[in-house]
Amino acid sequence: MTRRGTAIVTGVGRRRGIGAELAIGLASDGWDLVLNQWAPYDQRLGLQMGADDPAQVAAECRALGRAVEVVPADLADVAAPAQLVAAAVGLGDLGGLVLSHCESVDSSILDTSVESWDRHFAVNARATWLLVKAFAEALPEVPSTTVTGRIVALTSDHVVHNLPYGASKGALDRVVIAAGVELGHRGIRANVIDPGPVDTGWMDDAVREACLAQTPAGRLGTQSDTANLVRFLFSDAGGWINGQLLHSNGGFAAG
Repeated sequence: MTRRGTAIVTGVGRRRGIGAELAIGLASDGWDLVLNQWAPYDQRLGLQMGADDPAQVAAECRALGRAVEVVPADLADVAAPAQLVAAAVGLGDLGGLVLSHCESVDSSILDTSVESWDRHFAVNARATWLLVKAFAEALPEVPSTTVTGRIVALTSDHVVHNLPYGASKGALDRVVIAAGVELGHRGIRANVIDPGPVDTGWMDDAVREACLAQTPAGRLGTQSDTANLVRFLFSDAGGWINGQLLHSNGGFAAG
C-alpha cells in the first residue's frame, strides 16, 4: 500500500468505539497515524473496554505496515491539540485530521451543572477549534486547487436530556464548516459526519429497538459505516466535498 501521509485520529480509547474503526480503515488505505485517547474518560463512562485498547488498535494498524504513535492527552487541556499536531508533523507529511473524540455525560436543562457544561464545551468545541487551527498552521499557507489537507469531525443531533453534549456538538459543526470555507482556498477540505445511533456499547435493548424502529434501512449503523465514509472523504475521489454536514445513518428519523 502506497503511503498517503500522516493523519491524526482522536477518540481512539476503546476497541469497540468508532475511532478504532476509523484508525484501522485509514491505516488500510496507507495513512500513518497519531492516535489520541484519554483513559480517565473511558474509565469514567464504564463501557466495555480491554486492558489496553489503544495499544491493540495501534498494533492492528502497525500490522498493516503503518507507523503509529499513541498520544494520551485530555483535550480539555488547551495545550493538547498542539501536542498532537507536533507528533504528527514528526511522522511526516501531515495531511489528515479526524475528530472522533467527545465528552458525553447525559443531563438535562434542569440538572446540568456549570462544571459539566464547561467541560463538554472545552472538549467538544474548544478542542475542535484548537485542533483545526494547529492543523492548518502546520500546512502550507499558499493557495492550492489540489487537496492539501482533510478534516472530518463526527457530530450528533441528539440534545434532549443530553444537553451539554448536543449543544457543544452543534458548536463543533459550525467550527468545522467554517474551516471548510475559510481554508478551502489552501486546499484544505473540512466536513462533518453525523453517523446517527451506533451501538458502541451504550445501548440497552429498549434503546436499540427504538433506534431500529426509526431507521428505514432496517438495521442500526455500524462503526464500519462511518469509517467507510471517512475513508472516501480522505480519498482522491472525495476531494471535491467541502464544508458539508453529511448524514450517514440509514435514514434515521428522516421522516
